[in-house]
Amino acid sequence: MGQYFFKLPDVGEGTAEAEIAAWHVKVGEMVKEDQHLVDIMTDKAVVEIPAPVSGKITALHGEAGEMRPVGSVLIEIEVEGAGNAKPGAAKPAPEPAVAKAPEPKPEPKPEPKPAASPAPVAREAAPPAFTTRAAGDKPLAPPAVRKRAWDLGIDLQFVPGTGPAGRIGHEDLDAFIASGGKNAKAGTAPSRDQKREGIEEVKVIGLRRKIAEKMQEAKRRIPHFSYIEEVDVTALEELRAHLNATKKADRPKLTILPFLIKAMTKALPDFPQINARYDDDAGVVHRHAGVQMGIATQTPTGLVVPVIAHAEALDVWGAAREIARLAAAARDGKATREELSGSTITITSLGAMGGLASTPVINRPEVAIVGVNKMIERPVVRDGQIVIRKIMNLSASFDHRVVDGWDAAEFIQRIRGLLEQPATLFMD
Repeated sequence: MGQYFFKLPDVGEGTAEAEIAAWHVKVGEMVKEDQHLVDIMTDKAVVEIPAPVSGKITALHGEAGEMRPVGSVLIEIEVEGAGNAKPGAAKPAPEPAVAKAPEPKPEPKPEPKPAASPAPVAREAAPPAFTTRAAGDKPLAPPAVRKRAWDLGIDLQFVPGTGPAGRIGHEDLDAFIASGGKNAKAGTAPSRDQKREGIEEVKVIGLRRKIAEKMQEAKRRIPHFSYIEEVDVTALEELRAHLNATKKADRPKLTILPFLIKAMTKALPDFPQINARYDDDAGVVHRHAGVQMGIATQTPTGLVVPVIAHAEALDVWGAAREIARLAAAARDGKATREELSGSTITITSLGAMGGLASTPVINRPEVAIVGVNKMIERPVVRDGQIVIRKIMNLSASFDHRVVDGWDAAEFIQRIRGLLEQPATLFMD
């Protein structure tokens, strides 16, 4: 029998380290070649790592959420034959099956109970000698007791103290709680069964950590400014409803997003500084001719941005089909690294929960993001008459190092014009 030392491969195009997202095997388990062993999180996606050989798992190095250097031993497998260790070579320094035990989560503080003796007693112990307190006297108690009473919602005015001059200690608070607050005036202390206790500790790992890092870096490095404009989408909604009602069976249902994509791809050639990626380390703006449209998508594990490649080449049906395909792949964790990379501008939408306005965070290194807010019906003035129209706000953010305010406003106004006169979306 030999030992096979499987090292973490470079799964992120030259990255120095990667995160263990989830283990799918355990020590002692027999595995076959190509069996799914572990999920590794890169900057863009979760990569499934298969077993390079068949054998028995003897050690796993690292736990979920831990960063591991590329090239470090990740898994040890007992195999038939010599394995991959050199004869006579010293075995790598042993590591525990789990690199470190997870820190215990703080448990809710148990309710204190009266002390009990392990031996039976013949009679009740005598009650403590409480010092009476005159009405209106300020209760004496150390800061720690005062804080604990505050947290528990107990008024110390009604807690008898056994210390000097009626000083209240923790044991007095314990006795008061154990008695059910019998010494309190009716209605002064909140009912304990109405209070929620406990703190949940959630470790930020995996995709959640990647999102946190990207958002922090975007806000730290990009001077954001936002521009919000309302759009009358009454005519567009009439067109959308008509196209959905008359569509062929093999065509997807149209939402507002394919029309917004169409409007943006028509407008962007006149605003090349917006369809761009900014390498601020090199001080170079890369302006793109093609539109690689990022679509911010909520998944069970967090927000990801799949990319519609060359959105300018698609009609509204093709865009709708790609949105549905990529969203499903992202939610199922099946989107490839290529499908999650290379966007030049991003759309974000909260659908029916879109609110009135938002200030979306730019998907760095892009320089612009356009947010879709909720569509509502409201009265507006048209030709001196009050009419009901369908109104939707667009909330966009821009990188002020690359995009001037005037250009940003003009870009959104161009999109507004296209959406309010939807026939122009299909004209050259």
